[in-house]
Amino acid sequence: MTFTDNARGAVPVQHPKTHLVQEQDSPPSVPAEAPRAAAPAKRPRLYVLDGLRLIAALGVLAWHWLGVERFPDIWHGSPSKLMPLGHLVGAYSWTGVELFFLISGFVICMSCWGRSVGDFVTSRVVRLFPAYWVCVLLTAGVLLVVPKIWGDNTHRPTPTRILTNLTMTNMPLGVDNIDPVYWTLWAELRFYILFGVMVAIGLTYRRVLAFCGIWGFMALIAGSVDMPLLVTIFQPTYAWFFIGGITIYLMYRFGQNLLLWGMLGFCWLISQDQMRGVIGGYEYGTRHHLSWGITVGITTLAFAVVAASGLGAFNWMRWKWLTVAGALTYPLYLLHQVIGWQLITRISRHLDPYPTLATVTALMMLAAWLVHRLIERPLAPFLKRHMEAAFRQVRAAGSAPTGGGRKG
Repeated sequence: MTFTDNARGAVPVQHPKTHLVQEQDSPPSVPAEAPRAAAPAKRPRLYVLDGLRLIAALGVLAWHWLGVERFPDIWHGSPSKLMPLGHLVGAYSWTGVELFFLISGFVICMSCWGRSVGDFVTSRVVRLFPAYWVCVLLTAGVLLVVPKIWGDNTHRPTPTRILTNLTMTNMPLGVDNIDPVYWTLWAELRFYILFGVMVAIGLTYRRVLAFCGIWGFMALIAGSVDMPLLVTIFQPTYAWFFIGGITIYLMYRFGQNLLLWGMLGFCWLISQDQMRGVIGGYEYGTRHHLSWGITVGITTLAFAVVAASGLGAFNWMRWKWLTVAGALTYPLYLLHQVIGWQLITRISRHLDPYPTLATVTALMMLAAWLVHRLIERPLAPFLKRHMEAAFRQVRAAGSAPTGGGRKG
């Protein structure tokens, strides 16, 4: 899933003679591909992306709460029988993850343009880790105090498992997530590392196009060469959503052309093929068949809505509350599965299914707001200030002359 800062983009400017789009804010250390023009105007904030993030988070929530049939003890019965319509929606709403990845490709590219590696690392650490640390500890605390009510593993999390989860890199170490939903964070981290290499080189239109092409090619062959390392790095299943988001950002920044539309169409074509394998895993959760046609229809809609957002179709959306909604999506995502299941199994003993759903949703939104208000907002400035100071020190040390022996 993507959890990103909705930065403001710059308006591309056309050269009066060549009519070629120029890049306006390349880092000083990186030569631009065309002569620099006057500072461009700022584009308005894309509030629609905040709303789409909330929709994606609620979709994943609906999947875990309504779509999963594997653990009937949570609802004290089968969700498909207790809430037929809710289960039908939830059975396909895991596609919120694909929407998250599309948004992530767009916003990460937008927020990194013209920034240094230090800026990029600082923004990701500040955005991701404070809420993550707190949510890991809260979820671990719940699992230590109350027994698990689902699955075969009834063991409480060990101290080393909790501590390793705090790094967000537990999956490559073979350590289980404290909350299963954290798997998407490892997918996001791998995308950040790949794109961070491009940030270090310097982002330009042509370089980002080349990056998308090389990543796409490596993702295509990764599954067929029997090299797990390539699969881990290039993510053949989900790369197409990240690349699609980047492509839409290039349209947003530099304008549409046949090449970019061809790239986006290619991403969609490969993604629909990848969904064939993904569906099987979710059918294990629903305990029944899922339609490939419905799944591809939803992911097609995700591509279309994000593309329309980047092309300005929703610029009329200026609702300030969407900013708050977007800020709550990350802590809501981190908290909703394990803690939400614990709340559902207790509240559903006293309320009917849909009132239970509404009550638990309200409680989790409140918990997400508290994490945002009490953890993210106070810690973000502190962490950002000290991260920036650390990178200034690194740059200063790197530019200082090295010591040497005396002459003569």
